[in-house]
Amino acid sequence: MTAELVRGQNHPLSQVRLEIRISVGVPVLAGATLGDENGTVHGPQWVVHPGAPALPGVEVARQAAAGHRLTVDLSAVPEAVHRVDVFLALPTGSTGPSRFGAVPAPRTTVHGPDGTELARYTITGLDTEAAVIALELYRRQGAWKMRAMGQGYADGLPALLADQGLRGADAFAVVQGAAIPGPGHTASNDHDAHRAHEAGRNSYDTEAPGAAPALGSPVDYTHPGRPRHTAPSPPAPPATGAAAAPPADGQPAPPVAGDAVGWSMEERLYNQVWGMFEDLARATAAYRSAVDFADARLEKELDQALADPRARLGGGNTAAREAARSRRDRLADQARAVLDRDLARLIAESEVVEPALPHAYARWDNPVWHGYRVPAEPPTALRLGDLHLPESLPLRIPLLVGLPLEHGLWIDSGATAVTQGPFVDTVALRQSAMEAAVALAARLLAVHPAGEFAVRVLDPAGAGARALWPLTGAGVLAAPPATGAAGVAQVLERLTRRVDLVQMAVRGGAAGALPDDVEAAQQLLIVNDFPHGFDDRAVTRLRYLADEGPAVGVHLLLVADRADAVGYGPLLDPLWRSLMRLTPVPDEYVADPWVGHAWTYEPALPPTGGRILEQVLGEVAAARTKYK
Repeated sequence: MTAELVRGQNHPLSQVRLEIRISVGVPVLAGATLGDENGTVHGPQWVVHPGAPALPGVEVARQAAAGHRLTVDLSAVPEAVHRVDVFLALPTGSTGPSRFGAVPAPRTTVHGPDGTELARYTITGLDTEAAVIALELYRRQGAWKMRAMGQGYADGLPALLADQGLRGADAFAVVQGAAIPGPGHTASNDHDAHRAHEAGRNSYDTEAPGAAPALGSPVDYTHPGRPRHTAPSPPAPPATGAAAAPPADGQPAPPVAGDAVGWSMEERLYNQVWGMFEDLARATAAYRSAVDFADARLEKELDQALADPRARLGGGNTAAREAARSRRDRLADQARAVLDRDLARLIAESEVVEPALPHAYARWDNPVWHGYRVPAEPPTALRLGDLHLPESLPLRIPLLVGLPLEHGLWIDSGATAVTQGPFVDTVALRQSAMEAAVALAARLLAVHPAGEFAVRVLDPAGAGARALWPLTGAGVLAAPPATGAAGVAQVLERLTRRVDLVQMAVRGGAAGALPDDVEAAQQLLIVNDFPHGFDDRAVTRLRYLADEGPAVGVHLLLVADRADAVGYGPLLDPLWRSLMRLTPVPDEYVADPWVGHAWTYEPALPPTGGRILEQVLGEVAAARTKYK
């Protein structure tokens, strides 16, 4: 599986023979620098460029081009080389662009010798830079890894090389695609003239004396498929679908609701929300990677200080440790400043997007619910709750799932990492789980046209009567909640028969020829206190509904504590795995598919003491009566 990297993220390399492919769209120079364990480039003989296109283990093209293929054999580089930095530079003295902000975002992919793509990285956020370090291959503890860099230099290749400690780097020039050392440029091993670059330097490392701050140019973690919005403060929410007013000269464009691809406003908002989710995931990954680097560098510097016998005797050791910690804190602060800037952009976008969301995507406290009317068309997705990361508070991203539901839902009524302990009120937790289930069921009823969605409830012991009151009181259930073992068996038999008949009708091409007693509406089955009231036959039928039901419009919403079903052993493991687990209280457990963050989930609940749920269900009940 190809790893899609974000700025600052590292990735292990399973192979040492690589082909790095670069695509920019305009002619650029591609090259590489070789650095020692401190990242220092010891002379022009450590720079691979069109004028010297090959060094042991690295070969680049002899001229500028819009696409490049660099070959790297890490097993062949000299033993003293611990880093290989792949750079790009724009030619000077030509009519082409002079800054990377005016060209398409450079795309890099790393391939194995058999052509298998191992990783990819798109360099976004470039502006005035004329040279950029795209990727860094580095050796650590005997193994090679790669890091997505994206470190740009407005003063071009000379500044890039000087930042890596190359003496006389200002004599390098990029002319019509050729990098050449200027007259009098000679190799030197004078370490006093080199800039000190500690091991593990990444795009946030600006500690070299005299180095230009890396954070001086805009940093943008936006996915290449999303527009860049960098407004520092949120504007007034525009009318749904309205175009943004043109920004004043020099000012960033304000965020706009629905500024994403899609055939309808609903689809554009859906894509925009998930774009915001991915942007936050990428920005946080870069921040965490930068902090990890700062911590790793601190640890190494402290180890070096302790290993130096001169530092151990006297006060030099204390001063070295304090200096190392100070450098670590500055790097972490710089990384946090970048993250805060991106959070401000996303918060501004969120405050514009939230008021424009349709009913299916909106929080229960959104004013859109006050003018609610039963829709004529079903939505494309549903809001299950909110997601956030510890670094991103108070920003919350809606958790949207596509409709019809592909998998059942499970609201965990058991103790979680947040709620477990000797003083947990298990009765209150089960009540909260059922209230979360009712809120989801009410939302599903509200966003579907009248008669197209029905809700049934299995409550064997009647323990959910209080939480179910909004549904039972409004009269929107397809039938009263079934209780006892007999009620459980009857409802499960009815829904199992529906699944069997619809499957046969669809396979036979006669979907419209169902018996009159088979409901055409989609069905949601809420099961409370599972497995109470279930015998082996009922459990088998429930597993069947969980597996086969979603494809023919029968969906499961299970409210259960998995510990209650421990007596079934591994028999129910496939059931739990087939369901999407949710919690009635904020809990950190949702993992994203990009970088694996543990997102905290919060359920979508109506405001306490409000009447919005009652009003919405009243409209649903009235429309249901007219439909009949």
